[in-house]
Amino acid sequence: MNVYARPQLWWRAAMVAVGVLGLLTGSHRIVFYTSQSNIILLGYYVGVLYWMVQRRTTDPAAPRLRGAVTLWILITGLVSHFVTNHGENPLPGLLDGDPATLLANRSIFLLHYVVPVMALADWLAFGPHRVVRWRDLPWWLCFPLGYGVSSVARAVAFPEVPNRYPYFFLNPTEHGYGWVALWLVLLGLGFAALGALIIGLDRLASLRPGATAPATVSPGTQPG
Repeated sequence: MNVYARPQLWWRAAMVAVGVLGLLTGSHRIVFYTSQSNIILLGYYVGVLYWMVQRRTTDPAAPRLRGAVTLWILITGLVSHFVTNHGENPLPGLLDGDPATLLANRSIFLLHYVVPVMALADWLAFGPHRVVRWRDLPWWLCFPLGYGVSSVARAVAFPEVPNRYPYFFLNPTEHGYGWVALWLVLLGLGFAALGALIIGLDRLASLRPGATAPATVSPGTQPG
């Protein structure tokens, strides 16, 4: 197979390029979920690109991990847009007159909007489909929820660190830890629903004519 002639390779290469550009043109500390999720996505898809070239295949390595990476980066986009920015339109910021602010806004737009949309498009357009299992979903939630819990623990253990509370819903100063816990529960439920939607969309995409499916399971095994 000439993998260089396949859109999967170039789409994923473009996604990596956009992510790298977003990280390099903004001030993105590792303490923020945005930075961590984008770095994970970049690491995964760089590995996928290497796998595709070496194996001459369009199928990604660790396809079940791809589902988790897709969920994590979509969380970045949705939480940023609806929770921290309250649904504000990001497009006017891309025309800011101050060069430094303009560059920062474009960096944020790439990481919060462009990369998540590209990852979702990759998930829907390219196979293999029906690889992820419903029982994978609880494991997918470990990273985003673990991030929230570890961020609160970091703030308690090191109260003088910069960006002590990376996001307002992790800050117990005004409302207490019960309020933070309630936010984490609500976000966890939302993430679970989003993960279920991702798996459901994968099942629907597998019904599209020409969609690739996983290899036939061996006798005695059951799909998830």
